[in-house]
This record gives sequence, structure tokens and C-alpha cells, in this order.
Amino acid sequence: MLDKNLGPATERSFLATLAAIAWSFVGLRRKADFDRDVTALNPVYVILAGLIGVALFIATLVGVVAFATR
Repeated sequence: MLDKNLGPATERSFLATLAAIAWSFVGLRRKADFDRDVTALNPVYVILAGLIGVALFIATLVGVVAFATR
């Protein structure tokens, strides 16, 4: 059910999608922002941003393990 306060769905930029995905990885997201994202994010951007986020997360873990084992 759509809330009448959301307004028209406007597509958000790739950088806005990256920010939304980054906050999702952390787990901190306001309900209002989540509701806006559901109607405005491009699914292709979400998939690309998710893949970039996962790649950065894995690279960070590999870097931390390599540093810790030296």
C-alpha cells in the first residue's frame, strides 16, 4: 500500500543508490528513507551497487587477514 506522503516516484542517481546500499550493509536506515528507496531505486543500479559493495567488503576482509597474519 502506497503512502500518500511519498509523492511521485523519481529515479535516483547511481551515487544515491550506492549510499542506500552502503547504509543497508551497515544496517542503519530510517523507515522514511527505506520507503523512498523502494519506489525510486533502479533495480540495475541496486544490483551493481550490491556487487561493488560485496567486492569492497571481501577485499577489506582479505586485507585485514593478510595484515593480521604477517
